[in-house]
Amino acid sequence: MTFDELNLNKPLLNALEDLDYVNPTPIQIASFNPIMAGRDILGTAQTGTGKTFAYLLPLLRMLKYTKDNVPRILIVVPTRELVVQVVQEVEKLTKYMTVRVGGVYGGTNINTQKKIVENGLEILVGTPGRLIDLSLCRALKVKGIKKLVIDEFDEILKLGFRTQLKTILDLLPQKRQNLLFSATKSEEMQALVETFFMNPEVIEIAPHGTPLAQIEQFAYDIPNFNSKVSLLEKLLQTDEEFNKVLVFCKSKRMADLLFEDIRKRVPDQADVIHSNKSQNYRLGVVKKFQEEQLRVLIATDIIARGLDISDVSHVVNFDMPEEPEIYIHRIGRTGRADQPGIAISFIRPEEKELQTVIEELMGMEISILPLPDDVTIVETLIEEEKKAIGGDKAYLPGHSLKNSKGAFHQKKLKNTKVNRAQEKRRARKIEKQKSKKRPR
Repeated sequence: MTFDELNLNKPLLNALEDLDYVNPTPIQIASFNPIMAGRDILGTAQTGTGKTFAYLLPLLRMLKYTKDNVPRILIVVPTRELVVQVVQEVEKLTKYMTVRVGGVYGGTNINTQKKIVENGLEILVGTPGRLIDLSLCRALKVKGIKKLVIDEFDEILKLGFRTQLKTILDLLPQKRQNLLFSATKSEEMQALVETFFMNPEVIEIAPHGTPLAQIEQFAYDIPNFNSKVSLLEKLLQTDEEFNKVLVFCKSKRMADLLFEDIRKRVPDQADVIHSNKSQNYRLGVVKKFQEEQLRVLIATDIIARGLDISDVSHVVNFDMPEEPEIYIHRIGRTGRADQPGIAISFIRPEEKELQTVIEELMGMEISILPLPDDVTIVETLIEEEKKAIGGDKAYLPGHSLKNSKGAFHQKKLKNTKVNRAQEKRRARKIEKQKSKKRPR
């Protein structure tokens, strides 16, 4: 099927032609008619399958001109990066249309975003917290919302926006169309749908945990951080196909450590993004990576989730994720739009159990490759590796109380007194009840 076979108008078809998009993805095909029919939708599909266009195309097809300045379409997403990305996608598709779109998110001046909303727009994209802030200060009027999209629902919950999302749902007009898209299914998703949605149509393109077929998966068994850096350097230096590499680390600290080390080995080819970096810095780095001014982008999961970066040649799991679903999200950054992709994992002995859980979820094994002969295995551990697994004092074993004899001192006299007030009140109540039953 081509986009010409969908019920799209000429402005949208022209925009898609400019973007060189010819064939809709399965989630886009399956979602189009139900959304056009006004149905509530519960859609699940893997990362990289085109979920954003799956709801934008039919919504823009139905959008009619009006003089109202209040937004009619509200799109709720989990992160600032995803707000920017969705706004850009709307702008691409509305090149030949008159549509006002704006994005709002926390961490920036709310007064600037008040003006964006108050000046009037048809489509508003935002994170849950900032949307509530704008609604409470009356800058955002929700009475005109006809269509609600909740994108990356699983990540919204993971980031702790559960309460804010329910508040938004309570604030909106009851008569509206609800569209929810997520990479995974959960009981919480089902509970929210049963409460706020009206007989939604369920669209599931691939079973939960199924990786994209065009992604090849490999792994290396490697003992520690310094050895992993040596292996990454070797792959970058010897394989020209490593031209656009997205590297995932488990924490901001590990991402910074890797960046400091790898930039010395491949100067001017790498950068890092995580939540401690400013918004402008992060957007600038992503733009450089997208335009291939950078060869390597090091990132944490929260920042990279939802980013639509095209033509990523390799995803490298420098650290294995603790949740198997995150592995699926990570490798879905490559192999997008039916293009081939390669995912490589560096697995320490302590992470082999995580590998097993991921393989069970996918129903397939990850191929283990032999280490290149000239990769240096370094025995020295970094400080983070010397700590107990988990890296948090709360995980360390406490003192045993098996032979404890309690405190060594006697309680002070004032601390030995017992508050008998409650017992006295109870006794008086019982006595009062007895006196009522006594014959007079």
